[in-house]
Amino acid sequence: MGFQTEFNSVCKFKSEQELYELLEYGRGKMKKSGLRIFPTGQKVIAYTPDNTAVAIVKIVASIAEINFQGEEVTEVEMELVRKLTDEESRIQTALAFEMFFGEQKV
Repeated sequence: MGFQTEFNSVCKFKSEQELYELLEYGRGKMKKSGLRIFPTGQKVIAYTPDNTAVAIVKIVASIAEINFQGEEVTEVEMELVRKLTDEESRIQTALAFEMFFGEQKV
């Protein structure tokens, strides 16, 4: 058991539904496996499951726990600051592939 620190400017969604709820309603949450630390109060870039930058979000809560099934999970609650423009998305996506996600498939 141990905590994994998330990089302070990346919030990658694994679920399209969780991302849809955030973009549609302005607030949302995502569940991650493992115990993680997210920077509560900080603004970060949100990425789709296919690693495309889509929005700036503010982390409002991060709750790491071991659930009743014995699984280590972290729930992150956030609010939408704003969606990125097409140009911002393109640039942030390219930078994220270079820095975090590895080579981008063309």
